[in-house]
Amino acid sequence: MQSGYTCQSCLKALIRSSVTKAAVRHVRTHPVYATTSKRQYTQINGKVKTLSNQQRRTATTAESLNHRVTRNAPGDLKTAAPFGVEEAIKSPERVLLQSNNLFHSFSNSPSPAIRRRAAFMKSHAYCPHPDHRQTRIVTSPHDPEARKTTKSAHPPAHVSFECPDCGLPVYCTERHWMDDYEHHAEICDTLRQANEDDHDLHSGRFFPEFEYPGPQIEEILPNMTNWDTYLYTREYNAINEDRSMRQATRLLTYPMTIASVIHELSPYNIRSGGRLTTEGLKSLSALRYSLHPPRSGSGLGIEGLRPTPPAVRIFILGARAESSLPRQVWVQLEYLFHRCPLHLIFIGPESMTNRDDEFPLPERTATNPFGGIVEDRISNYMKITTFVEYYHTMHKANYFQPFDPYFDCFVLFHPGLGHPASAHEWEETLPQLLETKVPIISTGYTDWDMQRDKKWVEEKMAGEVDLLMEAGENRFRSLRWDLNDLDPGDISAGNWGVWAFRGKRYETTMRDGVISV
Repeated sequence: MQSGYTCQSCLKALIRSSVTKAAVRHVRTHPVYATTSKRQYTQINGKVKTLSNQQRRTATTAESLNHRVTRNAPGDLKTAAPFGVEEAIKSPERVLLQSNNLFHSFSNSPSPAIRRRAAFMKSHAYCPHPDHRQTRIVTSPHDPEARKTTKSAHPPAHVSFECPDCGLPVYCTERHWMDDYEHHAEICDTLRQANEDDHDLHSGRFFPEFEYPGPQIEEILPNMTNWDTYLYTREYNAINEDRSMRQATRLLTYPMTIASVIHELSPYNIRSGGRLTTEGLKSLSALRYSLHPPRSGSGLGIEGLRPTPPAVRIFILGARAESSLPRQVWVQLEYLFHRCPLHLIFIGPESMTNRDDEFPLPERTATNPFGGIVEDRISNYMKITTFVEYYHTMHKANYFQPFDPYFDCFVLFHPGLGHPASAHEWEETLPQLLETKVPIISTGYTDWDMQRDKKWVEEKMAGEVDLLMEAGENRFRSLRWDLNDLDPGDISAGNWGVWAFRGKRYETTMRDGVISV
């Protein structure tokens, strides 16, 4: 696997993730993808050296998890300030931030990108003090706006005072900060941690946690109990710092959340507390039968020819930031399933936003009616296809039919099924997903976000849903806390929770010569 330049592409992806997380539990996000910088550097023996031409040509372009934009928001919130990425690739003359010098207030940050974020917060985020009137309809009891009322004395005011403990603009004045400090203290330490993590991405240090291992022999089984056991048994470079672990898991949470559910060594089971239901065991057992094929005795010669099963298709709907992750990250999913080809299909109107310079959208033709972008040389057993389209449109055209529970599954990363701003976009798609009778894996930013999605599905499709896995905390969630630039007090973790469901299956039996359901 690549080493020196793998770090750079992952660094860009993480920098993008730390930028504008607008209403993280309430909105859908736009990934931003730009071209790789012309020069890339790596740190060797304390000196910054230029990568070779061959390494620069091989380096992967990946700038994602960024530019969080509100999908049904007012026009002035739809586009955040254009934060640069080139600051992350430090010039040799630039002084690096040491590990003991990562805390800076956002307004006085040595990074221009973070200073621009501070300016964006001060012009868009509102003071959470209960003396102000509400600025939006409250949809969650955990929303900071829930403490306000529409009859409060003071009108809404933008944040301008930066807490000296966490360095973020959180209140309009120092008086309001002091008056509400008991409430702010509940999240102040977490905000400081997020502050230091963001500065770490701009520190210019070398990131060994972004060097990923290659294929592993089949006899060495991964232990998927938690992050520590997985990283150790897959022989990742030792990660000895909590901050490095947070940065690494922010990217790996996407492929590992999928693998932790569908792998035969999944930590979720039907034992007490294992969260897997009986119906879930039935569906996932069928999928695992294809994901872990027995040895067939195939070889390179004529006598070794064997029939090859089709690839297992993983449909990732509503794809946003995850579609622009560095491909080395997604390849880690393939390495867990030996001799099984995987086909990742990203579908969503935002799956290629601002990535035209890297992958110009092809024309829609008779052979490619939905303008799919195919990446078929990721590795020997992985193929990635991206469609800039709504899934229900493609479903009506029978583009992916037939579906097979042995070879297909759906994944929804933070879909916002039950949120008022995005629920209407899923009303037509949900019945179509349930018709397929294949597993549907869904994640949420918080427990409230996940439970709201689950409740909405059960109310909309009452009696037509089988629960495959109970909702709960994801063992492979991101350990890094993300900031919401439209509300600094609103923090969350990527893929915090996970649950699974599918369309209800009816068993047909024979009784006294009559078929009954």
